[in-house]
Amino acid sequence: MRRSNGLLIAAIAVALVQIGFLSWIVMARAAVLRDGREVILKVAPVDPRDLLRGDYVRLGYDISRIPTSLLVEPPQAKSTKGHMVYVRLRKGADGFWQPAAANLDAPPSGALAPEEVDILGRAYDGQSLEGDTAIRVEYGLERFYLLEGEGRAIERDMNVRNFAVVVAVGSDGTPQIKALMDGDMQLYQEPLY
Repeated sequence: MRRSNGLLIAAIAVALVQIGFLSWIVMARAAVLRDGREVILKVAPVDPRDLLRGDYVRLGYDISRIPTSLLVEPPQAKSTKGHMVYVRLRKGADGFWQPAAANLDAPPSGALAPEEVDILGRAYDGQSLEGDTAIRVEYGLERFYLLEGEGRAIERDMNVRNFAVVVAVGSDGTPQIKALMDGDMQLYQEPLY
């Protein structure tokens, strides 16, 4: 009887740890969506289907290729392998945010202006920093999942009209897609939970 009580207590403890971990992931994402600074990025489509999660639109951004001339501090490394990239975005006159500066592994130095935000991405592995003129960066914003059957229509429309995403950027630079926009019209909004 004692052994079965011990197993029950252990199973409950493991279940509570798992629930706590999953809750922490959901709450962290929700905190960025709720409290993060909003930026608007112009997007371009790539392709629309995932067998496990359904339709999606694969997105590319102007900020996915950062000119090495924007690096504030000369990198000590010779390649981008294993490095994070902080990109300082500045709001443009057209309302879209563009890269103004960048740095490997730490935000660019200097205080942020009111129309600036630092966004965190991961450099594509293995790029040379000595000969390449741009760093390719992924932000985890490259896919936007849609209701089944809507991915191909959205992708088709992206080829003829301007689309954008509203991105919430946390104080640590973590980005989350908040909404998908077709011009000025919001098509989808991500729920907090």
